[in-house]
Amino acid sequence: MSPTQRSLGSGGPKVTAMGLGCMGLSEFYGPPTDLAEAKRFLHQAIDLGVDHFDTAESYGLDSANERLLGEAFEGRRQGLVIATKFGPLRDAKTGAITGLDGSRKNCRRAVEASLERLKTDWIDLYYLHRVDPNTPIEVTVAAMAELVQEGKIRGIGLSEASAETIARAAKVHPIAAVQSEYSIFSRDIEGEVLPACVEAGASLVAYSPLGRGMLTGSFAAGDTLAKADFRGSMQPRFEGEAYAANLALVEQIRGIASAHAVLPAQVALAWVMARSEIALPIPGTTRLENLQTNLAAMDLALDPGELTQLDALADRVQGERYNAFGMALLNG
Repeated sequence: MSPTQRSLGSGGPKVTAMGLGCMGLSEFYGPPTDLAEAKRFLHQAIDLGVDHFDTAESYGLDSANERLLGEAFEGRRQGLVIATKFGPLRDAKTGAITGLDGSRKNCRRAVEASLERLKTDWIDLYYLHRVDPNTPIEVTVAAMAELVQEGKIRGIGLSEASAETIARAAKVHPIAAVQSEYSIFSRDIEGEVLPACVEAGASLVAYSPLGRGMLTGSFAAGDTLAKADFRGSMQPRFEGEAYAANLALVEQIRGIASAHAVLPAQVALAWVMARSEIALPIPGTTRLENLQTNLAAMDLALDPGELTQLDALADRVQGERYNAFGMALLNG
């Protein structure tokens, strides 16, 4: 069966419905993947039909993730949709967040740097990574629209934006995609953001559709996270009593998976795709077997009763999806 495809924005390019979030190859979930292994993995992803790859200027020290994709895709760029983001500022040596800048000046600085690191003449989808409260969204999107006119980017995206921001942005230039966390455990965007995406003709690019790994069923009570894994310090759902309570909820996902003779990750991804026709999940992984599992979810159909059972889990999840600093940057 050929991979399921969905449009990336109204009238946008058709992409394999399951993309690949590349962040974890360079940072946040442990030590960076060996460069040669990471490049080989990205090539394997292309061979399996993945054509939508998501990165950002802020992923990895000194934008290591963009540099990785630039090297891996050199000579294989045609036919790939590369999405990257700008806005958050980081110290290149320490990784410390030093600010958030959605200004025209920073937009132009960032895109030139990303184009160079990615070794490409254009970026298919360029996101404002987080909405800058000090720069009107109209100013940021107007600057991004200039880049479209110049051929440096092909589509404009927003990440973790409110419904109001999406509507305001769409009046300046068509918005191809809105990227937000969306999973069985994180459904807060359904009330306003998802309808705003439909109204604007934007796709929903769902990051962390596996709940940062929790929905895969691979965690067990008592597991500890590596010091370099940000889930232990920035993800309250992985802490204390909330962690144990959330793992108990995962058992219901495991039960449905067993009935289909598949893995819990496939159920979680199939749920995202079933909830909305405009949703394109971008689960991240560094391992070929996990990627193959994720892609197989495109062929899994859940029945209405199973979807209803899964729908009920979000209200029982304990812990916010980010710490206080991270939550303050959402719904901008």
